[in-house]
Amino acid sequence: MHLIPLPALADNYIWLLHDDDGNAIVVDPGDAAVVEQALAARRLRLCAILLTHHHHDHIGGVAALRARHDVPVYAPIDERIGEATERVRDGDRVELAAPAVRFEVIAIPGHTLSHVAYVGAGLLLCGDTLFSLGCGRLFEGTPAQMLASLDRLSQLPGETLVCGGHEYTEANGRFAHTIEPANPELQQRLQEVAALRERLQPTLPVPLARELATNPFLRTDTDAVVAWCRQQGSGIDRAARFAAVRSAKDGFRG
Repeated sequence: MHLIPLPALADNYIWLLHDDDGNAIVVDPGDAAVVEQALAARRLRLCAILLTHHHHDHIGGVAALRARHDVPVYAPIDERIGEATERVRDGDRVELAAPAVRFEVIAIPGHTLSHVAYVGAGLLLCGDTLFSLGCGRLFEGTPAQMLASLDRLSQLPGETLVCGGHEYTEANGRFAHTIEPANPELQQRLQEVAALRERLQPTLPVPLARELATNPFLRTDTDAVVAWCRQQGSGIDRAARFAAVRSAKDGFRG
């Protein structure tokens, strides 16, 4: 299986997966033209569409793609996603014959209440829940819900490749550095990210193990994050600490 992040819109990634026989899947196609161009350039056949949540920058290209390709659209149970042909919920399995791949569906509310992730082929396709060095804003869910969702993702194998929906890593990294300025693995990741972006290359995918070592939203229980939260007067419990870090990120302008 080959994995390609397709830059789209302002800073989105549409994830394209395909096998050696030209069978392809796209995840969160916010722009149909980007997908069509990639399919044509690589001589691929679109076989399925996976959607993580209802936001327009993740589903905006689905109708146009379905008009040209008669393929199933897997999506969470949410009436705001009108193009879905197959509804999925926590614990479901998406199994395709071509390309031959199987995904487990994990409910990860927080960014939106119906948000799901797809886990398979060594990949975590997580939309706007987990980014490199960051996490999604809480548009619908609570801090406790988002923390529980991130806790579930944290239990996946460390080699799992995180495929988030946006190229936010540089900005996330600047914020993460304010939380853990002495974290050597974070410093190394920031140098790597700067070099990649200077060459206009994507910072994703990234192994989950690296995120566990550097992403403050996955490190609520570490001494450094606990100490930072106490300085802010928010070191009482895990959900309060997570909420404090998320609130600080919402107001961060660095």
